[in-house]
Amino acid sequence: MDFTRLIVFILGIAVVSATILSAIHTFVLPRSANVLITRIVFRTVRRVFELRLRRAQTYADRDRIMALYAPFGLLALPFAWLVLVLIGYMGMFRALGIGSWYEAFRTSGSSLLTLGFAAVDGLWLTMLAFSEAAIGLVLVALLIAYLPTMYAAFQRRETEVTKLEVRAGSPPSALEMIARFHRLHGFDGLGPLWATWETWFTDVEESHTSLAALVFFRSPQPEHSWVTAAGTVLDTAAMINSAIDTPRDIRADLCIRAGYLALRHIADFFRVPYNADPKPDDPISLSREEFEAACDDLAGRGIPLKPDRDRAWRDFAGWRVNYDTVLLALAALTMAPYAPWSSDRSILPVRRARARSVISE
Repeated sequence: MDFTRLIVFILGIAVVSATILSAIHTFVLPRSANVLITRIVFRTVRRVFELRLRRAQTYADRDRIMALYAPFGLLALPFAWLVLVLIGYMGMFRALGIGSWYEAFRTSGSSLLTLGFAAVDGLWLTMLAFSEAAIGLVLVALLIAYLPTMYAAFQRRETEVTKLEVRAGSPPSALEMIARFHRLHGFDGLGPLWATWETWFTDVEESHTSLAALVFFRSPQPEHSWVTAAGTVLDTAAMINSAIDTPRDIRADLCIRAGYLALRHIADFFRVPYNADPKPDDPISLSREEFEAACDDLAGRGIPLKPDRDRAWRDFAGWRVNYDTVLLALAALTMAPYAPWSSDRSILPVRRARARSVISE
């Protein structure tokens, strides 16, 4: 084998190896991994969908279009992997003596798709053909095998998101959630809810960083979103802790911490910039006037409030600052439906977040 063919053979191995590593990192490795090939595929598909979004006139149109984004991205992945494996083996077959690039293409395609119409002779060529056939089958099997896992995680996520409509209205609102619990259950009923959502945040963090395509899977109902649901629960817990005159429940604290850690870890995957150690008095997207209006609204519904509004605002802002930036960025990145205190103010952060995200960097 001359030097040129050796280089071609090595490049072919490198392409195939990178493809296999991409598949392993995407579907097998149980932790977040930002992989170049996967990133390029989803970024390309995203750009195609953004071309379609230019003609969308309403949120319903945008939601209908973006509902197909994650499924199309997932289906494009094995296609991209197979094409790269085909190209890599083309180089290896050509380096080992296949007469022309066209013949190398036919041989590689026949082996990859297990068609068998392009036979090869010789031990090394036969071993290459067998290995390519095995890799092709494994790559497709990986996607098929992990689809049930992804949809199980999606179903767990959406169960609580759907149930939240009963407790917080549609679109979900922290104020409505507080009012409904006060009217129907009393604030003692919030304790089990905090424990449930702490578990939900933990599950979403694990599933949405190891299988990042889940971030873009939209809820069955267009007005629902896992991002706005998370924001509503976090804001409810922050309001209860800061402004509502009720005994302190440590489960609310734990829920907030689980929530902002989950959102931050998901944001890390998409390279969203945020301050990991914010100060309690750092600015947040919610204004003091909005907070005062919310307190007045709750007081008008007969909900007991703490008398010191200044302290209540400082406490609320001190909780909200932990998740404010990442909540708005993820709402923008996923094109979440309207919800107060989250997606309603996420247009500006989208430009910063998407500029550094794996989708549109």
